Amino acid sequence: MRDNTELKDVKRSRFPTSLFVTYLVVLLLMSGIHVGIIVFVNKIKMPEIPQVIIALVYWIAVSAGITWFTRGKVKTTYEEPLHKLTEASEKVANGDFSVYVPTIHTADKWDYLDVMITNFNKMVEELGSIETLKTDFVSNVSHEMKTPIAVIKNYAEMLQMPNLTEEQRKEYAENIEQASVRLSGLIGNILKLNRLENQRITPSVEIYDVCRQVCDCVIQFEEIWEEKNIEIEVDMEDEAFVKADESLLELVWNNLISNAMKFTEPGGIVTVTQVTEGDLVKISVSDTGCGMSKESVKRIFDKFYQGDTSHATEGNGLGLALVKRVLELLNGEINVTSEEGKGSAFTVLLPAANVKDTKEKDNGK
Repeated sequence: MRDNTELKDVKRSRFPTSLFVTYLVVLLLMSGIHVGIIVFVNKIKMPEIPQVIIALVYWIAVSAGITWFTRGKVKTTYEEPLHKLTEASEKVANGDFSVYVPTIHTADKWDYLDVMITNFNKMVEELGSIETLKTDFVSNVSHEMKTPIAVIKNYAEMLQMPNLTEEQRKEYAENIEQASVRLSGLIGNILKLNRLENQRITPSVEIYDVCRQVCDCVIQFEEIWEEKNIEIEVDMEDEAFVKADESLLELVWNNLISNAMKFTEPGGIVTVTQVTEGDLVKISVSDTGCGMSKESVKRIFDKFYQGDTSHATEGNGLGLALVKRVLELLNGEINVTSEEGKGSAFTVLLPAANVKDTKEKDNGK
């Protein structure tokens, strides 16, 4: 499809000048023939009434021909394309997003009606994608909510059973609490993702040391790495400044480190590295966990996608979707490399803060 820079080449009129020239030539020719007929009937001294009848029949025929030609032109030029658009619009209004209306001309001869048809097709395609995403989203949300709700319901019923020991009551209550936390996390992530995707969150950008932030996030998982006997390796510069929203980037580091801990088996290694390369700050979180297949790598940032279903109860598949959206808002990017059985590495690239801005920030303290 042509982009907006090429619209200047689109014909602005559906009735070219050549068509009106044709009309003019035809009318002049018909007038000339009429004069010739008059001269001829006068030469043969035809009575006046037959002359009038001949002239009348002639101009009726000419008028009928021009009218028929004009009607055909209007029909093929306007009516038929607009009828197709009307029928297609009705189908779309009834929920059919498989509609496609072909353009009238080839791309090198487009006029504004072709552009309108193409934009209509693009709109229908986008609506179809949105409808599919909406259906998948509702389906996935429903599925994700069913599990913790079922757990809460089942254990709540078991708590009402007589003759339970104190240990059993405690166990059931803990399971209800865990399910509640999971349900709360799911709803919280859905709300965050919705706000991010609809741009209801305006990043509060400031210059700060991202190395300090990443270290703070790593320390928050100390209890987990000690419990699973995971070795933590951190290799970062003394400081690296970025211009970003600190609270939003904290979501990124917490999600990446949490996933690395979750998918690393006891005795494994989680590595966090940082380096500044030119105008970019590069931060990588890698693990020696189960890794992912090529198909999983392609879909890892999709909402609710969980490549390793054995850890499904520990998350809801929204974390990396949040990470991706946050980095898009902050002009950053994320890449992933993974190999089944050997682990995964997520690398975040962020624009480094301007050195001058950093100094001004320090002097302003």
